[in-house]
Amino acid sequence: MIKVHGIKNCDTVKKALKWLEQNQVAYEFRDVRATPLTEAEVLQWLDEVPADNLVNKRSTSWRQLDESQRDLTDKATVSKLIAEQPTLFKRPLVEASNEIRVGFNAQQWEAWLA
Repeated sequence: MIKVHGIKNCDTVKKALKWLEQNQVAYEFRDVRATPLTEAEVLQWLDEVPADNLVNKRSTSWRQLDESQRDLTDKATVSKLIAEQPTLFKRPLVEASNEIRVGFNAQQWEAWLA
């Protein structure tokens, strides 16, 4: 089963879910605002996805952080930040086939999930 983590009103998440439905790919969606992330979960993500790729540096949440909070070298600090502010991670985050991908790209997904 494909797990999609995101925020239900995020435009990119909406596009991704629509693509999954159009391509008849079964998935489970988790709105991280309704079901918060844990630091342990985010740490597991960081084992597979570098913090630079996981954190959405274009987000308002990122821009509002103090410079001291923007250090992405410590996984524990990054996981705590993302668990507290889930709008910091690139959405959607998809777990499928023992792999994690962030963001949505229809061409890449077609090759990955076909």
